[in-house]
Amino acid sequence: KFELQPPPYPMDALEPHMSSRTFEFHWGKHHRAYVDNLNKQIDGTELDGKTLEDIILVTYNKGAPLPAFNNAAQAWNHQFFWESMKPNGGGEPSGELLELINRDFGSYDAFVKEFKAAAATQFGSGWAWLAYKPEEKKLALVKTPNAENPLVLGYTPLLTIDVWEHAYYLDFQNRRPDYISIFMEKLVSWEAVSSRLKAATA
Repeated sequence: KFELQPPPYPMDALEPHMSSRTFEFHWGKHHRAYVDNLNKQIDGTELDGKTLEDIILVTYNKGAPLPAFNNAAQAWNHQFFWESMKPNGGGEPSGELLELINRDFGSYDAFVKEFKAAAATQFGSGWAWLAYKPEEKKLALVKTPNAENPLVLGYTPLLTIDVWEHAYYLDFQNRRPDYISIFMEKLVSWEAVSSRLKAATA
């Protein structure tokens, strides 16, 4: 059975940028429901005992998702999202990550502009991602609807922002662009992104 993992920091650690009340609902209710429902869906099936990543790839079913896909992908996406943030985050990346951003987007500022635009223009519910394309050895921005993520495209996710309304509504109401800016300026963990890139390029 999959277990709901806590975020890698206390629930109030991202205040005032992301409130403990948002965590109460977003992690405590939404994320928990994805994990609980997934466990019910796979119990006693051939998916029981597989990793979350394997379940996502199998149930994506080449774009015709099977019933367990949404809960599996959302369970994975949320854990990845919590780990994409840290208290006193933001700032700029460094090292190989910054070099690749400069190479593939022209500059860090250009990347931020594109990432914010991808997150702001994802219609309805979904996610915006920085991903690594292993075949081309390049970074790419991806926006995905609902539960989808770059794993199903064969890419390695490096960073994500959740743009489902439940991610920001208690703190920002309908001001999605403000939430996205705060995420980039105050919350993103470039250390986490760098370590994911290192693993992807090893």
